[in-house]
Amino acid sequence: MTQITKDTIIGDILDVAPQTAPVFLSIGMHCLGCPSSRGETVEQACMVHGVDVDELLAKVNAMIPAAQ
Repeated sequence: MTQITKDTIIGDILDVAPQTAPVFLSIGMHCLGCPSSRGETVEQACMVHGVDVDELLAKVNAMIPAAQ
């Protein structure tokens, strides 16, 4: 996975970059293990939690190269 986009599934992100979990927790996604939250796209999660998708994508994408 080279770059996370608004259409990327949260579960896919957590599978390849578990270090991003605190970013999702910080926006109120406290049930990261639940099938429904893992199946959401980044955009869907941001809409539900009232978060700017571009800001969240910047945070998540910044964390991924550091871990690889």
